[in-house]
Amino acid sequence: MAGSKPGYKEIADELRMQIERGKYQPGEQIPSQSALMAEFKAGRETVTKALQLLQDLGLTVSAQGRPATVREFKPIRRPAVARLSKSVWGGGASMWSVDVQDAKPVVAGLEVRAVEAAPRVAEALGIRRGESVILRSRHYVLRGKPVLMSDSFLPADLAAGTPIAQDDTGQGGVYARLEELGHGPVRFKEEVRARMPYRAEAALLQLQPGTPVVCIVRSAFDAEGRVVEVNDMVLDGGSYILDYVIDA
Repeated sequence: MAGSKPGYKEIADELRMQIERGKYQPGEQIPSQSALMAEFKAGRETVTKALQLLQDLGLTVSAQGRPATVREFKPIRRPAVARLSKSVWGGGASMWSVDVQDAKPVVAGLEVRAVEAAPRVAEALGIRRGESVILRSRHYVLRGKPVLMSDSFLPADLAAGTPIAQDDTGQGGVYARLEELGHGPVRFKEEVRARMPYRAEAALLQLQPGTPVVCIVRSAFDAEGRVVEVNDMVLDGGSYILDYVIDA
């Protein structure tokens, strides 16, 4: 890098590009501090901060006294259109079977209970504020790492007293049970945005500093146009690729 001495962000950016271009492969060590100091003609403190930034970005991992290595990134590819197809849940399969083929997520922290609808939930479901809804709250752990938090809200007049209000909803999950009740989803709407995590989210999802979350709010509509579920999800932004296929 010609000209003035680079700062730690410039060094980190150069190393990031080298990783993305494949110069350093997953599991491979990146150069030592001494080697980087010589390469970039930078001081130890500058290089140390650059290496810390790479780790904060989730690009490298390091153990005490060992050189940093490139993190192996095995993303969860979330094909939104395919996973919501009736052929999946209607056939008794989990939507996760579309996302991940070589591992099975573990459901953790499951809570199923009746609650009063908060204003945002009531508006989304088209019901009155304070009206009863069934909340299904849980998070998912994949390969030992929490990757997604999910809160589903369903109108109590549909879900109360059914398997939807039980821990185990059965094959095909909530949507298959709604189908049996005559309110199977025929259309979905997803709103997607990215933001930095709240402290509790960062702790539960075990996020590296600087890692954003992706928030998805999905509404499921039955044939009459009624919203029969609102699912509020928070995803580890460093673990997911959101895949949308749209016919022209």
